[in-house]
Amino acid sequence: MTSFFRRYNRNPWVEKVVQKSIAILVLVVAPLALSSAQQDKTQRPSPPATASCKFDDGKAIKTDYSSPRMKGRKIFGGIVPFDQVWRTGANEATTFVTDSDLSVAGKEIPAGSYTLFTLPSADKWTLIISKKTGEPGTPYPEGEDLLRVDMKLSQTETPVENFTIAYHKKDAVCSLVVSWERTQATVDLAEKKLCWPTTSPLTYSCPDQ
Repeated sequence: MTSFFRRYNRNPWVEKVVQKSIAILVLVVAPLALSSAQQDKTQRPSPPATASCKFDDGKAIKTDYSSPRMKGRKIFGGIVPFDQVWRTGANEATTFVTDSDLSVAGKEIPAGSYTLFTLPSADKWTLIISKKTGEPGTPYPEGEDLLRVDMKLSQTETPVENFTIAYHKKDAVCSLVVSWERTQATVDLAEKKLCWPTTSPLTYSCPDQ
């Protein structure tokens, strides 16, 4: 390209035509490359998925994750080892974004963006909310936990082929549900409400959590 410009550096018209052609080419190729990259994600063996839950005041929780398939493999205690922190999905780290302050098992999650991990065991699961964001999924960022809480463990009625994260809303609670193989782990997330003093500075009124 440099030699081309040197050859025609005495012809400003030709140079302008070439520069405009390059600019048009960039404008055409860049969106195509971006679109191709996005399409590639949907063609992954573990395609992207999203789960969300909206509270009555319009504030919401959203999780972006990748959904691997079972494909006849042993999952928990197999390709997902017990007693090791798991990215809870595949590919990039699983995100956890909340517009509202949350309460979970007596602990608080301030509004913001986080990364979601879990610690599966044979008889219990632990939810881990990490303050570290933008992670590739592995390795797990030690020392960045916001909190850890136990999850309720149960079995699904039928095998779940596609790894799934879902939120089930009931009243003022969004239940986070992780399902795969025959395992289901659940934890309740409630919107944290402000309390205010009533007749006495020592007495406070708080909406139901």
